[in-house]
Amino acid sequence: MTPITGIIITLNEADNVADCIASLQRVCEEVIVVDSGSKDDTVSLAEAAGARVIHQSYLGDGPQKAFAVPQAQHDWILALDADERLDDDAVTAIQGLTLDDPRQAYRFRRRNFAGNHWIRAAGFYPDPVTRLYNRTTSGYLPKKAHSSVQAPSVVDLDVHIRHFTYRDLSHWITRIDQLSSRDAWAMKERGKPPSRYRPVLHALSATLRKLILKGGIFQGPDGFTVAMTTAFHAYMKYAKLNELHENERANSDDA
Repeated sequence: MTPITGIIITLNEADNVADCIASLQRVCEEVIVVDSGSKDDTVSLAEAAGARVIHQSYLGDGPQKAFAVPQAQHDWILALDADERLDDDAVTAIQGLTLDDPRQAYRFRRRNFAGNHWIRAAGFYPDPVTRLYNRTTSGYLPKKAHSSVQAPSVVDLDVHIRHFTYRDLSHWITRIDQLSSRDAWAMKERGKPPSRYRPVLHALSATLRKLILKGGIFQGPDGFTVAMTTAFHAYMKYAKLNELHENERANSDDA
């Protein structure tokens, strides 16, 4: 089997990192963890699980995921988030790949969970993600939020990554708070100006997209849950962007 390096980025992922490393070790000869200042036991648990830990302050989603790539021992890279695991079908598929064409990257179906509940409504499945690629031709785009792998060619594999997205509904709301803050920071970093209208317009757009275009209106409680939480996320990230600009102006006036 062609050797693969697994890469994970972490911040306070003590509950997840060891299981994620074990999942990657099923198909990877090397696992690298890029940690951005965890205050819990993430680093010690990662090292105990056999990963090589590299410390790097957070650069944004794409740059952080790309940071360890030049330091990998192998050209083939398999990137997982700390709360993701390879399903058995993905392990079998990867073990059967020849990986003889560096121009090809491989895309997986992702199963998103809230607790033990697999959410399939309103675009939450199959949620395709490209995660296996060759660094000589492909890599993560330098986007600070919601980056993805760009490759000359992508092969869809009908196999799965499990994504333990949320422990429960309360954790779902907590994650929206965290991720909307990150998204607002990323938008401000790339120069996006404030707007009093964007929070509402993007929330309405997200609701219509999930309920109508993605069919959530016909998919029961899960469809409405996905639509409402997506709209809330959209509203909050633009509201927080406005807040960042307001705070910057206030600090400038005080100086």
